[in-house]
Amino acid sequence: MAVLTRTRRQARTPAGRGPRPRRQWKAYLYLAPALLVLGVFLLYPLGQSVWISFFHWDGLTLATWAGTENYVDIVTDPRTRAAFGHAVVLIAFFSVLPVVFGLLLTAVMGRAARMRGLGFFRTVIFLPQVVASVVVATSWLAIYAPDGLLNQLLRAVGLGVATRSWLGDFGTALPAVGLVGSWVGTGLCLVLFLTGAAQIDRELYEAARLEGAGLFREFFAVTLPGLRGQVAVALTLTVVAALKTFDLVYVTTKGGPGDATSVPALLAYERAFQTNQVGSACAIGITLAVLILLVSLLISRVQPREED
Repeated sequence: MAVLTRTRRQARTPAGRGPRPRRQWKAYLYLAPALLVLGVFLLYPLGQSVWISFFHWDGLTLATWAGTENYVDIVTDPRTRAAFGHAVVLIAFFSVLPVVFGLLLTAVMGRAARMRGLGFFRTVIFLPQVVASVVVATSWLAIYAPDGLLNQLLRAVGLGVATRSWLGDFGTALPAVGLVGSWVGTGLCLVLFLTGAAQIDRELYEAARLEGAGLFREFFAVTLPGLRGQVAVALTLTVVAALKTFDLVYVTTKGGPGDATSVPALLAYERAFQTNQVGSACAIGITLAVLILLVSLLISRVQPREED
C-alpha cells in the first residue's frame, strides 16, 4: 500500500522535475546573528557613505545636494587623478615584486629543503608581516633619512654621490615608499607559496628530474602550475593592500613632497577631517571600494576551478 501511495505521488510530479526541496528555515536562523552584524556595521555605513557622497557637506551644517558633482571632480581634479595614479604605481611594488620574489624564493627553497637554518630564514622573511605597520613605517623613516642607514652604506662603498633624502626627493619618494611595501609583502607571498608547494605531488618533481629538468624547467613545468590558486590569493591580498594603503604613507611622507606620494585613502582622510569636504571624501572612498572590487573580480578569474 505504501509503495502504491509513493508511486501515485511520483506520478503527480511534473515530468522532468524532482520533488521540490524543503526550505531549511533553521539555517537562516543560524545565519541571522552574522547577517545582523554585517548589516549594522558594514552595509548600513556603506549605504550611508553612498548617500553622503551625493551632497556637499562639511560635517556640521546642513548639507546641500550635489548630485554626481563629487564623482565628476574625481575625474577632473588633477590632484585626485594623481592620487589614484600613485595607487596604481604602488601595485607594482606591493603586489608584483612580492609575488615574483616569493616565487623565486619558493623555487630555491624547494631545491634546498635540507639546508640547515632554512626555518630561520623563512621566519626572518615573514617577520615584517607580524610587525605593526606604524612600526615598520617608523623604522624605514629612519633608514631613508639623510643621515640614515641607507646613505651611510652608500658612502661606505664609495657611492656618496647617490645619497639623498629618499623620502624628500620628488623622483624617489614614491618608489621608496613602494619598496617598503615590497619588503612587507614578500613574507606573506612566500608563506602562501611554500604551503601550496608542499601540496604538489612529489612524484611530479621526481619525474621531472628523471627527465633531466633543471631548476627553471622544473619550476615552470611543475611548481608554477601547481601554485595558480596561491598566486591568485597573493595577488588579491597584495593588490588590495596597495590600493587602500594609508598608514605607511601617512607616517613616512604624509603625501609629500608636494603630492608626490598622495594616495586615495590619504586624500579621503584629508578632505573628511582637515578641509571638511565630507561628501567628496565619501565619493573617493566609494570609488576606491568599487575599484578594489573590480580588481578582485578580475584576479579571481585566474583561480583554478574545481574541475581543473
